[in-house]
Amino acid sequence: MNHPVAHAELIATYRRAEADAAHKFGLIKAVATKGPKAIQAAVETAARAAKRRDSYARKLAELGVNFKD
Repeated sequence: MNHPVAHAELIATYRRAEADAAHKFGLIKAVATKGPKAIQAAVETAARAAKRRDSYARKLAELGVNFKD
């Protein structure tokens, strides 16, 4: 696989992970009325999604691709 295609695929994966993390953090508010166990599960899921997003961001940074919000 050549580098530009690999970069594009990694960027696309990062964007999906970023959207997933945002969605998971939004779920925390949605389950707020469900009780502490549901909140804890949502928080843990959101943390894993954020960790995955940060991992892809780190890989992109190593390749010299930076996303500034």
